[in-house]
Amino acid sequence: MPGRSSRRKGHDFEREMVHRFAEVFGKDRVHRGMQFRDGAECADVVAPALHLECKRGARTNPRAALAQATEDSLGKGLWPVAVCKDDKEQAFIAMHLEDFLDLLREWWAARSR
Repeated sequence: MPGRSSRRKGHDFEREMVHRFAEVFGKDRVHRGMQFRDGAECADVVAPALHLECKRGARTNPRAALAQATEDSLGKGLWPVAVCKDDKEQAFIAMHLEDFLDLLREWWAARSR
């Protein structure tokens, strides 16, 4: 896929993820990150408590996406999450097990109150 088309596909996916996460957190709390040259300044999608790295393509690399989210979120107190969607497949997330368990603990504690 030519570069422009591929970038547009990625940007469209980021916009879709903004809408999906806004359903949870609210429109005023979720937006696309400001991407500069290498995109390291900010997450692809900015949402409370999460550093979301979005990848869309024929065959995404969730490990690389999660590594990028992890590196870019260091010291920010955010859970790194890779949101990946291969062509003609459902989107899925990848995150480190310990982060997922921390997230579940917080959710369970809040639910059990």
